Amino acid sequence: MNRSWQLAYGLALTATAGYVDALGFIELGGLYTSFMSGNTTQFSVSLGRGEWRHALLPCLLVTMFFVGSVLGSGLALAVPARWATPIVLAFEALTVLGALSLGLATPDHGLASLFMALAMGAQNAVLAQVQGFRAGTTFVTGALFSFGQKVALALTGRIPRYGWVGDGVVWLALLCGALGGTVAYGRFGLTALVLPAGITTGLAVVSALLIARAPVEKTA
Repeated sequence: MNRSWQLAYGLALTATAGYVDALGFIELGGLYTSFMSGNTTQFSVSLGRGEWRHALLPCLLVTMFFVGSVLGSGLALAVPARWATPIVLAFEALTVLGALSLGLATPDHGLASLFMALAMGAQNAVLAQVQGFRAGTTFVTGALFSFGQKVALALTGRIPRYGWVGDGVVWLALLCGALGGTVAYGRFGLTALVLPAGITTGLAVVSALLIARAPVEKTA
């Protein structure tokens, strides 16, 4: 995929991460399915207070996110490089559908949230870097800092006047995705996971078609 497609994919995936994280946050009463810094803090606070029961779920969420990152990265390394994006996206879509199935089948949505965290961990293996700013990952703290840093550089004339736009749009994508997830959960409950499953499936199919049509680069 060329840079334009990578950028579009990155923004769509960042918005999807915000959407899923908002669902998880509401469903779990303050825990996250993609923001592992928050879960790590929650886990540490619960441990410090001796609240072992409350420490279990954030610990499991962090663990599943880590497992997802290992699986997603492993898949990306195991297949030909040009097919890594559709393969990892297909894995993410199946995992989100698994979370939806578990959520609908059991009254306790904790298990579904673990599969959501697994999917979000895998997503980070799709696009790590797009021409100088992060897109497609499930965390944007770095993008937000880079946004501010580039604004300062633009104001001092050290980079082009609008060189900060990319990082700002990444942060905005997460914001809009989280807002959409909140509204969707209020109307549809956990069934709202159909949308991110559909988005990742669609992205996987489109990327596979683009790759299949592109000529294979010959190595010397």
